[in-house]
Amino acid sequence: MSLTEPQVRDRTKTVTRRRGWLHLKAGDRVLLCRKVMGRRRGEPLVRIVEVEILVVTREPLNQITAAEVRAEGFPEMGPAEFIEFFCRTHKGCNPTSTVTRIQWQYLSAVDIDEPTAVPASARAVVS
Repeated sequence: MSLTEPQVRDRTKTVTRRRGWLHLKAGDRVLLCRKVMGRRRGEPLVRIVEVEILVVTREPLNQITAAEVRAEGFPEMGPAEFIEFFCRTHKGCNPTSTVTRIQWQYLSAVDIDEPTAVPASARAVVS
């Protein structure tokens, strides 16, 4: 999430792409958090906001459109620039890699912003 936390906090990000994430489905609720993977032992999990998953699809990264780049929270980038950025920040990815497109809606207008444990009933995801 460190790459897109400002976009989540200002609610301009409604879509993310991930390698894997095949378990998500429409209707799932997840917590968007500052950092889930790679936290040091004892480092708190900072929850930001809960979202509901609307759509989960698989598609080649190089099919992204300008509208989708904006939904990812990067209105200043074009598709080619976003693809280069995504491949640079996701090990083993190339422009033709199939990625999971995840679209959500925010469940509150206010951030949770708590460094606590995640409830067992909710999944945490890095946006």
